[in-house]
Amino acid sequence: MNERFFALPAEKQQLIINAGYRVFSRNSYKNSPMSEIAAAAGISKSLLFHYFHNKKELYLFLWDKCAETTIEFLTKYQCYEQQSLFESMERGMKAKMEIIRLYPDIGNFVIKAFYETDADISAAIQESYHKYFHLKADKTRLNLDPEQFVPGLDISMMYRDMYWASEGYLWEMVQRGNVNMDQMEADFKKLIDFWKSVYLRKE
Repeated sequence: MNERFFALPAEKQQLIINAGYRVFSRNSYKNSPMSEIAAAAGISKSLLFHYFHNKKELYLFLWDKCAETTIEFLTKYQCYEQQSLFESMERGMKAKMEIIRLYPDIGNFVIKAFYETDADISAAIQESYHKYFHLKADKTRLNLDPEQFVPGLDISMMYRDMYWASEGYLWEMVQRGNVNMDQMEADFKKLIDFWKSVYLRKE
């Protein structure tokens, strides 16, 4: 990536980033022309290529930006410092809502990118996803108090259950073709409440 992009004012960077999220989240990777992203950002296509050498570079930059922004805001909301897993998850929801206010199409982009089938980028997306997923999981587990859970709970299996349920939910939303972030927030709040009722030790 050309360092000239980072020399731009923050507002201009955000405009280009949001344009990329918007176009890529509404089309497949193959059917997302750089000209459309440039137009959405209010710049010429040649200038966009001045900042990013090709579409793949822009796409993977936007994907990494998602991960970096998420970790930044989860840290800001002290999600990694909580001993209560579900307190961390609820703080995480608030963090993600703040992210969406800055980048309205970021959620749709993440889902679209995760299930992207284009061979040119899908392997890179999956490799990056698992790297960031394990990083977040390790940070969350660092301060986890096992006494909060029901006796004898297989904590590793609990994580798998929550992961599989979340992935299945996201897949269903993508298949419907209409990802509503407000609905997602409400649905995940219900999921968290359900997991709390199942996994937390009763006082």
